[in-house]
Amino acid sequence: MTEFAPSSELDEPGILNPVDDTVLAAIFTEGRTANAFTDAPVTDAELEKIWELARWAPTAANFQPLRVLYVQTSEGRAKLVDHMNDGNKAKTAAAPAVAVLALDSRFHTHLPVISPNRAAFVDVLEANEELRQGSAEFNSALQAGYFILAVRALGLAAGPMGGFDKTAVDNEFFEGTSWRSVLVVNIGHPAEDAYRDRQPRLEHSEVLRWA
Repeated sequence: MTEFAPSSELDEPGILNPVDDTVLAAIFTEGRTANAFTDAPVTDAELEKIWELARWAPTAANFQPLRVLYVQTSEGRAKLVDHMNDGNKAKTAAAPAVAVLALDSRFHTHLPVISPNRAAFVDVLEANEELRQGSAEFNSALQAGYFILAVRALGLAAGPMGGFDKTAVDNEFFEGTSWRSVLVVNIGHPAEDAYRDRQPRLEHSEVLRWA
């Protein structure tokens, strides 16, 4: 398995080099939600590489609540498709790879390893379910965004969907665990008709303020 790690080698200390326009286009300006894919397979190695990139997402206090279930068997795919909204069933069935992104409601138990200077915070989160759940939702959303960017960065297309029965998916795949489904992401090489027309974005004047 290829492992990606942050590089400490910079052309100039403290100066980060911007990526080129091709990379920016693939990840941002031309990257779009895909609704159809070619028959080209997505390998297990590629799926592992997606996570190797996505796991470097920023999170509060290095909380890492996101979990990933790759549903690749025929039996698993059929069960997942059954719980998708009608408009998402066919494309989920046909996608070369499918990921169910979930949050781990017990993420805080890992803090002694991933954030040892905050190990005492385990008890705080254990005693405050509202704080724990809010932290899991916020930080898993950050990680899910990076997961989609990682898919695009590796030359694949992502089709993220919230249209599914989360309770049914949790009962099907995560019963007896602390995982709770957040998002389903179809992954593959985009077909010719993969993309709908690009929808407008708000103008800078409507979004940006300067103080």
